[in-house]
Amino acid sequence: MAISPPSPFSLKPLPKLVSLGCQSEKLPQSSIFPRLTQLSLASRRTHAVKPAAAVPVVKLEDEKYGKKQVISLSSGIYEYVLANVREPPVLRDLREETAGMRGSQMQVSPDQAQLLAILVQIMGAVKCIEIGVYTGYSSLAIALALPDSGSLVACERDANCLEIAKKYYVRAGVSHKVEIKHALAVDTLEKLIQNGESCSYDFAFVDAEKRMYDEYYELLLQLVRFGGVIIFDNVLWHGKVSDPQVKDSKTISLRNFNKKILSDNRVSISMVPIGDGMTICRKRE
Repeated sequence: MAISPPSPFSLKPLPKLVSLGCQSEKLPQSSIFPRLTQLSLASRRTHAVKPAAAVPVVKLEDEKYGKKQVISLSSGIYEYVLANVREPPVLRDLREETAGMRGSQMQVSPDQAQLLAILVQIMGAVKCIEIGVYTGYSSLAIALALPDSGSLVACERDANCLEIAKKYYVRAGVSHKVEIKHALAVDTLEKLIQNGESCSYDFAFVDAEKRMYDEYYELLLQLVRFGGVIIFDNVLWHGKVSDPQVKDSKTISLRNFNKKILSDNRVSISMVPIGDGMTICRKRE
């Protein structure tokens, strides 16, 4: 029996990165979760031994959820999360090169990239689509997780960003898996449908213009097979979606999109508070 080569995501954990400290401490919890109250586990302990450091948690005020508490990501906890990410050196180098660029906040975080990669592996995905490549960090993570026969349609309209992405695809040895589409994503998706590729893709990741999410969603539902997965990034939008006072066009679009897929029986969903929020949609039969 042939032995598969080890996945690049089986490498040693990411070293401690001070530069990637979480900025969520600068945002009050109420700006993201208005019905949550922040407290410390230390305040709930009755025995004499105190923990080395208070663990920040939030408690739901709604009694229907019981006394459920969830951990709040302080910079220290998030740094610990990053220290437990397996980030291949080629991804690390791309992340660090992108960090000095304008718009670097658009790059997904290492823990998000690892989630995308493991979902691709769990599904046994072969055909994938990404909308919004930027410099290629998430697409490279997906391509590394794909089998050698796998393929990724990578949609991006910024030619300068694509040049960086191409460089790292070659360096990682995955350029044969990536089909770059330098065009508007809607045009690319419509052409794929016209070419008879409906219901043939296993996995899609969307991290692009937020006001276009609904249109991307409808097109990808045609392209992804039953049981396939579509993931949308930035669904929490820096906490703005939960604040009714915020009414800019992108926030309103994301609120409407989140509301739509919550009640859409064509998919099963899970909104995950990782990064700036990701919603995982599985196309139902």
